[in-house]
Amino acid sequence: MTTYIMLMKWTEQGVRNVRESPRRLDAAKKQLQDMGGSFKHFYLTMGEYDMVAVCEAPDDAVAARFALQIGQAGNVRSCTLKAFPEAAYREIIATLE
Repeated sequence: MTTYIMLMKWTEQGVRNVRESPRRLDAAKKQLQDMGGSFKHFYLTMGEYDMVAVCEAPDDAVAARFALQIGQAGNVRSCTLKAFPEAAYREIIATLE
């Protein structure tokens, strides 16, 4: 499984309906699970982003489809980062000339 970091900001619609956000999070978790992935961590944050999630998905296409689907609902805008674990980081750096 590949790890992805999702940085999310509420849209105006999302903030207006913020009390529904725990239900929306539960629905998103199920949606990703149905696609073969999972949420590993979820945080409400202060600063530039409102929420941060650490997720796993089988591949980039699933992660992209998930990000697009949650974006279609209109409550959040996301920035998704593909994350490389430390072992992969070390392997990549070791190949540099």
